Amino acid sequence: MSRDLSLMTRIPAALFILLAPAIAFAQPTPTPTDEQVGPPAGETYAKYNVTQSWELGYRFASIGGNEGKYRSDVNYRNGVRLLDSSLAIHSLEGHGHWFDELVLTTAGLGNDPYQSAIFRVQKNRVYRYDMLWRSNDYFNPGLTVASGKHLEDTTHRWQDHDLTLLPQSAFRIRAGYGHMTLGGPALTTEQEFNTQGDVYPLFKNTRQQYNEYRLGFDAKFSAFRLTVQRRWEYFREDSSASVTSPESGTAPAVLRSFASGAPYRGRTPSWMGNLTGEFKWLTINARASYSGGTGTFVQNEIAAGTDRFGNSQNQQIVVAGNGDRPVLTGDLNVTLFPTSRLTVIENLSAANTRMVGNNLFSSFNNGTFSFATVNFQFLGIRLLTNATDVRYRFSKKLDIFGGFRYADRVIRSNEAGAAAGSALSGLSAQQSNQTDAGVAGINWMPISGLRLHVEGELGRNDHPFVPISLRNYHSIRARAQYRKKNIALGSGYQENYNNNSIVVTSYSSRARNYSADASWTAKSGISFNADYSRLHMDTVGGIAFFAGAPRSSLVPNLYSVYVSNIHSLNLGIRFAAMKHADIYLGYNLTKDNGDGRSSLIPQATAAAQVFYNVQTFPLTYQTPLVRLSVKLNEKLRWNAGYQYYGYHEEFGVLSQDQNYRANTGYTSLLWAF
Repeated sequence: MSRDLSLMTRIPAALFILLAPAIAFAQPTPTPTDEQVGPPAGETYAKYNVTQSWELGYRFASIGGNEGKYRSDVNYRNGVRLLDSSLAIHSLEGHGHWFDELVLTTAGLGNDPYQSAIFRVQKNRVYRYDMLWRSNDYFNPGLTVASGKHLEDTTHRWQDHDLTLLPQSAFRIRAGYGHMTLGGPALTTEQEFNTQGDVYPLFKNTRQQYNEYRLGFDAKFSAFRLTVQRRWEYFREDSSASVTSPESGTAPAVLRSFASGAPYRGRTPSWMGNLTGEFKWLTINARASYSGGTGTFVQNEIAAGTDRFGNSQNQQIVVAGNGDRPVLTGDLNVTLFPTSRLTVIENLSAANTRMVGNNLFSSFNNGTFSFATVNFQFLGIRLLTNATDVRYRFSKKLDIFGGFRYADRVIRSNEAGAAAGSALSGLSAQQSNQTDAGVAGINWMPISGLRLHVEGELGRNDHPFVPISLRNYHSIRARAQYRKKNIALGSGYQENYNNNSIVVTSYSSRARNYSADASWTAKSGISFNADYSRLHMDTVGGIAFFAGAPRSSLVPNLYSVYVSNIHSLNLGIRFAAMKHADIYLGYNLTKDNGDGRSSLIPQATAAAQVFYNVQTFPLTYQTPLVRLSVKLNEKLRWNAGYQYYGYHEEFGVLSQDQNYRANTGYTSLLWAF
């Protein structure tokens, strides 16, 4: 396939738009402070050793530019926080009255958008309890093409509890509970009966909830370990959308009222079992799981108003159905050790997924009494895989490995039409494909302190299912690392290529990643670390769509293209040589050069201009930081930090950039008592 980008009409792989800013967060935020406070050995109370520290402070933020983009990337705001805390209590002799260990750690409690708490308590040979709690504020301003009519401001909270009875015995009983919620306001849009361009903003109340219950046991007997677990999962959604007041479109179009409810109820009972056996020359690991997912849903939309011709409209759309999704999987892994130098690994896996149900889409016009229905009936996927790997160790400094992979997949579907005898009635389809791949690699230590690792994979698929599926692909991974005393150096290379052609269209993807890193620690307490990476990616895929007026027609033989060249640099220097103060300086730079263009060039047509504008997204993101920690006494430290965030797009979607700059920082006291 030709890659002359000037000859193609192109649009990008939308998901990759998010990668460039995400890579930037390799640079840590200036809090919490990681300096030691209080005696490392802690203090003794009664029959327990206690260590604890609490960092309480104030965070500030000054934001300029696109605040919505800042909130989706960083989201730190003003306010008092318990930035970090830790408490550890251990019995001195391992025989406490109620517990032998109690550990509590927290981060960001109070006002941070990312908060967490971890708690563990146990008494030897009797019980162990673990708890994890997290809360993330998520703000999504939506794509710029939505003109601010699509956004979310939600909070995601989840907690997980695990109780183990007789934790150090050969037979352990385990029980657990998990709970997650997602809720908050959002904006969405609907066209309803105005299909020629009018889009109406709607308020959406997001409400989702997930609960999981677990019960199982672990048992050891002879050379075997057995794990059995029973799980019950429940999911529900009660999100709704509505207009808060009549919304006007192109005169005389008006959406006077709208209400949408989408309740969903799902449950998935499941079983999981794992058996492991370890012998002198053989290790066996067998695992099987079964889950029987069941879901029911109803979505009901009622809209009333006036269309673009002045006609009154009263429309109701109902989407309802139920479905079962039983999933059965099994894995068998056998590892052989014929000699002390030779290892042979054989893995067999099977998976069968079925989706069966009666799903109904009904569009009912209350004014004209017209009615349309579409049904879905069955989708099934069966997958068998086999992998054989052989590793031979010539010496402690050299070993090689190779392997073969095989996969066989069958996909089947059945549909039912709107009425008996229709074109879709009883329609069924089936496709199968096989993948063959070979892998090989080497681990080598040519000199003391230097490690080299190289591996590659080459694969072929005879009939890929979708355009982005792997067909003719290969990957290469290489890594070199050198360590000597207080110096560490490393470099790496990774390559992933995929070329695929199916009946509908073609697809090609290329990605190359180069990296290097270095660190050094002096005896005086000064340390330095740096890493650099360059990621190149380009994708080319065929597209076809309907467009045109007054009647839409199929537009084929165009291409979706995305090109990215990301450079990422991280630097950090720490000065711990001062008597009472520690200083850390950091800097992160992420720059995407795109395909080399620095501006947008006018195209012949409006459609071509839209595609041209979204082929690549050159941008620059940088964030320097400084952190200072001053020791006031043995149990108290004063800390301060500052971090700058700068995000700049060369040109945004439809020439709408999302540039922002932010000055953030904090001051705190770290106290041990």
